Amino acid sequence: MTGVLGMGTYLPAEVRGNDEVGPPAGVSATWITERTGVLERHRAAPDEAASDLAAAAVLAACEAAGIPPDRLDLVVAATSTPDELGPATACRVQALTGAANAVALDVSAACSGWLFAAKVAHAWLATTPGARYAAVVGVEAYSKFVDPAHRGTAVLFADGAAAAVLGPVDDDAGFHGFRLGSDGRGAHHVLIPAGGSRIPAGPESLTAGLHHIHMDGRVVRDFITEIFPRLVDQALTDHGLDLKDIDAFITHQPNPLLLRAVADRIGIPAERLHITGDLTGNIGAASAPFALADAAARGLLADRARVLVCVFGAGLTWGSALLTWTGARSLRAPGRSSSAQDTPVLNSPARDTAVQDGTARNTTD
Repeated sequence: MTGVLGMGTYLPAEVRGNDEVGPPAGVSATWITERTGVLERHRAAPDEAASDLAAAAVLAACEAAGIPPDRLDLVVAATSTPDELGPATACRVQALTGAANAVALDVSAACSGWLFAAKVAHAWLATTPGARYAAVVGVEAYSKFVDPAHRGTAVLFADGAAAAVLGPVDDDAGFHGFRLGSDGRGAHHVLIPAGGSRIPAGPESLTAGLHHIHMDGRVVRDFITEIFPRLVDQALTDHGLDLKDIDAFITHQPNPLLLRAVADRIGIPAERLHITGDLTGNIGAASAPFALADAAARGLLADRARVLVCVFGAGLTWGSALLTWTGARSLRAPGRSSSAQDTPVLNSPARDTAVQDGTARNTTD
């Protein structure tokens, strides 16, 4: 079986509270807290791209797993904010981490991306002779694409990365099932309209603000309210389990208040729903793995704990997986201060990168 051998996270050093984010968006700090539950979020330095954040998380995950990057057979990056339209951001991550023997590729499924990427890695390891280890990283640099004056997005979206090293575990552990889905008819509800082949970058698209995140908040809320309970019900039915059989529910973190409300409605005990979005905001493809890593770092996942991972995002996309935990460590790469912008964020193997045990939820380094 394939499971999680180690996890790593990275949050940029700059922390932005509601008092800072609210005024440009025309709302108060209290307004943000009462409607979203988000208290603060992290913003990448001007010269930090998605691959820089992702590389830090991958190196931390390799350190946690005890697997040097040059032993990775596969690097999969899940992101909707790539460094460039091409090449794959995973190729940048490969170069930054020294994963010279890996195949590198991207998966684009927005906030569902890490679980989609984990499925790709899971199948890759199962069908590729000699392949043993894969790094799967979710990363977003949303701050580069947010209109600070738009309250529906500016108060929610933020930057961060979380990675897992996947590899062989006991037959009774690891990932036991994936269920993924998508409905492209809803692709227009959350997107960055310009910059691709449909609306190439130009003066008109810049003036129109089409390089910012556009989101229909009501539609997205209704989608999450419907899909989250369905994912839980389907997963429990697939595996012949009840809610009481799940030790931890790990989800995408779009809005902490909404998550808590939906979870309460379907009977998920509050202590089993792990929330990290209050101190990270919505970090897209990094949200679910960040929550998983944080739960592990806090000692909330016992050996053989049953974890149900549920994700949902733009596309529209969604997915779930049952994961039996095997005691993997979780490490946090330290955030880089803005004063160190002239220094490459990472250019060495994992054993040369400063990482530390402890909670990935801390907001200062």
